[in-house]
Amino acid sequence: MVGASAGGVEALRELVSGLPPDLPAAVLVVLHLPAGGTSALAEILDRAGALPVGTAAHGNRIELGHVYVAPPDSHLLVEGDWSALSRGPTENGHRPAVDALFRSAALARGPRVIGVVLSGVLDDGTAGLVAIKSRGGLAIVQDPADAQYAGMPESALRTVRADHVLAAREMGSQLDTLVRKPLASDIVPDPPLLLRYEDAVARNQLVTAFDRDRIGRYAKLTCPECQGSLLALEPGQDRFRCPVGHAWTADALLATADDRMQAALWTALRSLEEKATLAAQMAISAHNRGSKHLAITYEQTAEETSHAAGVLRDQLTAQDTHRTDETAGDTRTSER
Repeated sequence: MVGASAGGVEALRELVSGLPPDLPAAVLVVLHLPAGGTSALAEILDRAGALPVGTAAHGNRIELGHVYVAPPDSHLLVEGDWSALSRGPTENGHRPAVDALFRSAALARGPRVIGVVLSGVLDDGTAGLVAIKSRGGLAIVQDPADAQYAGMPESALRTVRADHVLAAREMGSQLDTLVRKPLASDIVPDPPLLLRYEDAVARNQLVTAFDRDRIGRYAKLTCPECQGSLLALEPGQDRFRCPVGHAWTADALLATADDRMQAALWTALRSLEEKATLAAQMAISAHNRGSKHLAITYEQTAEETSHAAGVLRDQLTAQDTHRTDETAGDTRTSER
């Protein structure tokens, strides 16, 4: 199971290029993609290596020696020996989501799963790797120094004891070695309630309020997607879900808070500019009626409001320029 976000296309190409044609395993891939449009990722990876690569479909048998890529706007999940697609709630604003794939594979295949986290921002994939390790699987993380965006690898390494930390170009041969080794045991403990709950949410299965109350507590925070109250999950994980099922990590919530604040400030700017325009029009009307004192009052209001709007616009423009410079070249939702 492989997950990537920003900078992930090149890392995926390097990984796939190192996989042998007789790999005795299947590779399922999630790259965070925009919901609209189509994806050329399968074609890109098909040209990169010896294994056949295709877009995953619902209900297809997962065959060894094949690579399956999640389509846009659907979670890719594992159900026994078959793939499943779901329009379940987004996670950190993504569908498909890396963590949804990792959790479903951990539940379905236990110690037979190897989770791989590649380049990306924030902390996507970390919770999924925790689930894989808890079920006896292995964790491989791209060396942050090798990743175009080190956020996801660094988060994974802070939280999970990785079995291997490698450059992307080294992963193919390492995966081949690992999947050829016999398992010491197929026996794993029963999955925790939280893992089963989150997998059910990703599959759009019915989850009751009683179930939610058993896996967390309300955190006095609001879901950016639906404005529902967020439930804080297991202590120390900094993860949240709303009643609808949208999932967020603390890092992702913090990032969306900046965007929401920007939106609110732009709304405030529009209100100030409309107030200034209205006050100027009322000043002209007062002059035409001969109400000199009232006209002066309206002119002062228009001038003060225009000044406030100008200050706010300068600040917002400067912040937007700074953010654009910081994210120049970000490939979080692009493919090459």
